Amino acid sequence: MKDFWEERYKNKEFAYGVKPNQFFENALDKYNLKGTMLLPAEGEGRNAVFAAEKGVDVTCFDISDEGKVKALKLAELNNVSINYLIGEFSEMKFKDNSFDVIALIYAHFSADLKTQYHKILTKYLKKEGVLILEGFSKKQLSINEDKNQSLGPKNIEMLYSLEEIKNDFSALEIVVLKEEEIELNEGIYHKGKASVIRFIAKKIR
Repeated sequence: MKDFWEERYKNKEFAYGVKPNQFFENALDKYNLKGTMLLPAEGEGRNAVFAAEKGVDVTCFDISDEGKVKALKLAELNNVSINYLIGEFSEMKFKDNSFDVIALIYAHFSADLKTQYHKILTKYLKKEGVLILEGFSKKQLSINEDKNQSLGPKNIEMLYSLEEIKNDFSALEIVVLKEEEIELNEGIYHKGKASVIRFIAKKIR
């Protein structure tokens, strides 16, 4: 999997563009989110850089060295700094209750680890902290009859459902949870119709 992402990110062009994900951007603005933020699977840094421009103290990670190179370049171009770590999720160790915001933007984990990782992220979130998620729903594979042309993972078990989100993040209070069909326009790899889950929740205890 690391080789896949190194190949995708090695080109000069940003695979998913340099602008933040729209749902992520809107959430930061609407709820005036500040403090410390964790962004797993952050790739080329578009969301991390946007958050840093808003004054957020950003830590992010990914398995791709190429992604880090481009993220730091984007941060430099925008005169901000981000803490970018390289490694698998299982290698990342943070203290419980250490982040004000955690955002999962198209962070699709393997089926056998997804729920476990979501539970860990809940522990990393501070009380009153906010979690933001946007990812492809399980309906994504039915949007295009040719699964090879579909956006996102081709393994349905890596995609999200409303019930999975409710169960995995049961310790959080739901603010927004919806499944909808949108038109994605993020770089060269997120372009076209997409069925997505959008989720915002708050840690109340």
